[in-house]
Amino acid sequence: MSGPLEGIKVLDLTSVVMGPYCTLMLGDMGADVIKVENPSGDTTRYLGPAKNRGMGSLFLHLNRNKRSVSLDLKSVDDREILIELVREADVFVHTMRPQSMERLGLSYRELKEVNRRLIYCGMYGFSKEGPYGERPAYDDIIQGASGIAAAQGEVSGAPQYLATVLADKTAGLVGLSSILAAIYRRELSGEGQEIEVPMFETMVSYTMMEHMYGKTFSPPIGSSYYSRVTSSYRKPYKTIDGYIGVMIYNDKQWQSFFNVSEQSNLQDDIRFSNITERTKNIDFVYGTIEDIMATKTTNEWLNILEEADIPCTKINTPDSLFEDPHLLATEFFKSTQHPTEGDIWEMKFPVNFSGTPTSIQRHAPNLGEHNEEIMKAIKKNGKCQKVKRDSVLK
Repeated sequence: MSGPLEGIKVLDLTSVVMGPYCTLMLGDMGADVIKVENPSGDTTRYLGPAKNRGMGSLFLHLNRNKRSVSLDLKSVDDREILIELVREADVFVHTMRPQSMERLGLSYRELKEVNRRLIYCGMYGFSKEGPYGERPAYDDIIQGASGIAAAQGEVSGAPQYLATVLADKTAGLVGLSSILAAIYRRELSGEGQEIEVPMFETMVSYTMMEHMYGKTFSPPIGSSYYSRVTSSYRKPYKTIDGYIGVMIYNDKQWQSFFNVSEQSNLQDDIRFSNITERTKNIDFVYGTIEDIMATKTTNEWLNILEEADIPCTKINTPDSLFEDPHLLATEFFKSTQHPTEGDIWEMKFPVNFSGTPTSIQRHAPNLGEHNEEIMKAIKKNGKCQKVKRDSVLK
């Protein structure tokens, strides 16, 4: 078996990170993903270190388990090829603004006439139902618009983007879960449907889950910021020789911490008595931990805290993750041979399925690598007879 989604066919008209991350997960879980690129290719082909032009590091990670076909959707012939692919597809995913899809004649209204079982997922910046519906958007724009940058600014002193493309990848995962739900519904009803995954609304929901806080109530009974996560003391703590991450959360863990850190004088301090009091006094609580952590080495604290079953960790860097004992034991990073890029490191799909395990079936494709293969499949089915074969051989 090649994964739980074996037999599902996906047309992937996405680029950059959000959409490709969603379809990467679909492909890793066994779906047959056809990546439809314009003749110049996905822009991430040209980002980051590369041995060959058009095969940048970010592209390699986001686009394995996919086939690439190069089509100019403004061409009548190439658009007809896409329509023939739609006839056999289960899922159609795009990251273009809906107005662009209308101009191309590729809206859900038009494609459902070709395939009523089609699940059509549009992923873009803002819902087409609102006044921002025609605005372009990228991760930085959505981090700023959704309140994430301002919330991070409560810690750093000025609005700041997180050092990861959080909005893109989070919206990609929401798109994935929505597509899976629609597949399940179609199995019951026999009908496809349109899904809209707007980054802005997705990330406002994501951010405001905790940052509604006092404004949950009407009238408000406090600030909108969740003070525990915006405290400037919420950070890795300095030890004698490095840094450590510590998260003491429930009452039992706090009592254990007081015992193993020899701070019994704090056990009766009202500011540590329960989660409500600790949250009200969060700067004092975190500041106290900071002072205590500075008294021992990182390894000393790791041994003490692990023995007491208190959540803790060394602070990894992206480089040190390659030597992490847990990731080594689970073989998370794997060295594979790419046909044109040579030896590359891949990451495992993070979820384990006991009955339908995932696997890497295909390397990240070169631009238009599967044009001829896909065209032959269309012609074998006796379809698209009017289309010239050369139109997809860019």
